[in-house]
Amino acid sequence: MASGSDRNPIIIGGLPSQVPDFDPEETQEWLDSLDAAVDERGRERARYLMLRLIERAREKRVAVPEMRSTDYVNTIATKDEPYFPGDEEVERKVLNATRWNAAVMVSRAQRPGIGVGGHIATFGSSASLYDVGFNHFFRGKDGGDGGDQVYFQGHASPGIYARAYLLDRLTEQHLDAFRQEKSKAPYGLSSYPHPRMMPDFWEFPTVSMGLGPISAIYQARMNRYLQARGIADTSNSRVYAFLGDGEMDEPESLGQLALAAREGLDNLTFVVNCNLQRLDGPVRGNGKIMQELESQFRGAGWNVIKLVWDRSWDPLLAQDRDGVLVNKLNTTPDGQFQTYATETGAYIRDHFFGGDQRLRDMVSGMTDDQILHLGRGGHDHRKIYAAYQAAKEHKGQPTVILAQTIKGWMLGPSFEGRNATHQMKKLTVEDLKRFRDRLHLPIPDKDLESGLPPYYHPGRDSDEIQYMHDRRRELGGYVPTRVVRAKPLPQPGDKAYAAVRKGSGQQQVATTMAFVRLLKDLMREKEIGKRFVPIAPDEYRTFGMDSLFPSAKIYNPLGQTYESVDRDLLLSYKESPTGQMLHDGITEAGCTASLIAAGSSYATHGEHLIPIYVFYSMFGFQRTGDQFWQMGDQLARGFVLGATAGRTTLTGEGTQHADGHSHLLASTNPACVAYDPAYGYEIAHIVRDGLRRMYGENAEDVFYYMTVYNEPINQPAEPEGVDVEGILKGLHRVSVGENGSVPAQILASGVAVPWALEAQGILAEEWGVKADVWSATSWNELRRDAVDVEEHNLLHPEEEQRVPYVTTKLQGAEGPFLAVSDWMRSVPDQIARWVPGTYQSLGGDGFGFADTRGAARRFFHIDAQSIVLGVLTELAKAGKIDRSVLKQAIDRYQLLDVSAADPGAAGGDA
Repeated sequence: MASGSDRNPIIIGGLPSQVPDFDPEETQEWLDSLDAAVDERGRERARYLMLRLIERAREKRVAVPEMRSTDYVNTIATKDEPYFPGDEEVERKVLNATRWNAAVMVSRAQRPGIGVGGHIATFGSSASLYDVGFNHFFRGKDGGDGGDQVYFQGHASPGIYARAYLLDRLTEQHLDAFRQEKSKAPYGLSSYPHPRMMPDFWEFPTVSMGLGPISAIYQARMNRYLQARGIADTSNSRVYAFLGDGEMDEPESLGQLALAAREGLDNLTFVVNCNLQRLDGPVRGNGKIMQELESQFRGAGWNVIKLVWDRSWDPLLAQDRDGVLVNKLNTTPDGQFQTYATETGAYIRDHFFGGDQRLRDMVSGMTDDQILHLGRGGHDHRKIYAAYQAAKEHKGQPTVILAQTIKGWMLGPSFEGRNATHQMKKLTVEDLKRFRDRLHLPIPDKDLESGLPPYYHPGRDSDEIQYMHDRRRELGGYVPTRVVRAKPLPQPGDKAYAAVRKGSGQQQVATTMAFVRLLKDLMREKEIGKRFVPIAPDEYRTFGMDSLFPSAKIYNPLGQTYESVDRDLLLSYKESPTGQMLHDGITEAGCTASLIAAGSSYATHGEHLIPIYVFYSMFGFQRTGDQFWQMGDQLARGFVLGATAGRTTLTGEGTQHADGHSHLLASTNPACVAYDPAYGYEIAHIVRDGLRRMYGENAEDVFYYMTVYNEPINQPAEPEGVDVEGILKGLHRVSVGENGSVPAQILASGVAVPWALEAQGILAEEWGVKADVWSATSWNELRRDAVDVEEHNLLHPEEEQRVPYVTTKLQGAEGPFLAVSDWMRSVPDQIARWVPGTYQSLGGDGFGFADTRGAARRFFHIDAQSIVLGVLTELAKAGKIDRSVLKQAIDRYQLLDVSAADPGAAGGDA
């Protein structure tokens, strides 16, 4: 039996395993040379020779496999570091003042009677990483463009505020109002980067872990999109994302790395603050998170720069001829490095350097204190500058800088590297004194021993403060800053909406298709058409949007380098470097990140984009609800389309596609204006209103969510004198009952309106009930209005009491009122308390399932016949009809037999 080496003579990943050896003698000579190097000079020397050979092979363009990770040392060799252009002493003074004020701000926020907390350890570790960026790299917006986009790590916000204080952007009054946004308004500072709370300061909300990385990737991509389509010059804009090593465990953090590499986003730099700690313990106690991340990023096609050790290690590494020190660094787990960060120099000498005589000899001339202060690379300004500069100059790939730091750095032994440091918020007097001494700040003991610790400012005319201002002026202004420069967009005229308002005649058209027709007409508008950005997660054909392929084309920076398999078709797949449509693949998270980047471009780059994000409705608010909250926080605008909506409209797909609750989830988002329209003409008025509110004069920071359906119906023409106000506010009457003597009201939304109209006819013809039918275009907006009215009345009892719109609208209608939709009953039940009469609802509560539409609606008791029973039941309760008719209706329509239901309309399936 052949040995393993005989079966697979070459087994290293990426090398060919079946290539015949045409010259075995030469091969053996090479192998003998390697053996000799190992035997005579040792494994480390042989390894070095191998690495040099690989390096030379790449220089000669000989294909060799990429190494997944490199030694646990700095990627940039000392000899290759660029000249540091700053005044390091002045920058150290600036940073010391910033460190102090950040820590004191959080400590003061814990004062008795306030106790709102804060985090100081994260900024302690990342302060130098930010400072070098502020002083030398982050471009501001004063030049008239978007500058750089910086995603600040959320827990580091105290440090960003502290620096803004030194620059006179904030006052002590602001710092003392940290996390007291309402009680100390207008001085309150948000806990984390929240643009909605501080719209002139923060640009990007980042503290929901994992959303910063994916957002930064799609922001960098959106910058390229804007440039490619000639909308904004973003050629000088770079995106920086500051992230935590523990944060990288979130799936969104690493989920779209390949997109950044695939599209060559060399305008993007991740800076991962590898302080080796999560919130409560080590990230990889038994492993090495930097090595793991290096492997992942390299594998995804990124340029990786490791920033592991500060300059104090350079002399030791220079004398490591045998590689024993590098080997020790390679094999020491993160949990042990955490321990070294909290121990004495003597402990480090014994436990790190003590295991090998060669290591002991290296540090024999060093004191324990010198060993103790062998530092991490993320605290060394020169090393950081070299990494940033290398990232900026690198072309063709995004870059990640993996910077090793110590959590709570400079805060003293009670904080540095401790597992509990993330939760520690208050400094004792002794902590403050040690901290002050380490920062060399001229603050007397008496100021620390009584009352609250003081802030420190070296003076507006001091050299260090002037240095800070000079650096920011040269870089184009202060960061972070959010500026809204975009001008209102011209609004489309009546012609753009005419087609969907006239209905579909004899043709049956789903509301999804009605919207797509409207979108096509809007994209033809000369003044506004180019600003629409269609976005879909690999479902354009499902939603009938392939009709846009020939004209709008799909954005791809590489264009289309192949012949499309459907190139002979009229609606063939077409990619273009200037394409308008974003086809992000099967990634709702990626699409939502594109939505947010496009929807906030009015502030980021001063140019409006109108994103139109269309998705399977179940996979919107349910799957990416956190990002929709982020969208609201970032004040992004745009249209969100939940296509294939409803619990029963896409029943062939089954449980995970049968959406009956998205409107309930949408109701929790204060920035979301949600609609469930039934007809194309309603969609036209809603879209028109959305364009006005989001892109017209006095634009609002909201986004519009509409659910549209895939069930074809006859789209009616817009009625004469249509109630536009009612459509926009959430309720208008679409049909007045004309026959029958017993009045009732049916409120329906979306695809349920045709069921209600069918029920209206049955009730009149068979039961003598005269029912009006109302289209509830927005249960959510009706409730929002009513809640606002109640709040006003609560606080203004002396004024005339206001009445909710839904109450006023239904005031003259004689009940009972029955609500029905393709959503769970909780959705229409939102308005129950404000309906002026007896109110009941029907809905799709429970799991969806695969079956015909008719069977599913009969099962959930929301089809036309079930609506009839619902109305009769409420009339019987009110004593207006005899209860005996209820059993008659159940038997007549076979309501207990799901299989007896008409299967319903076919077509429109995914």
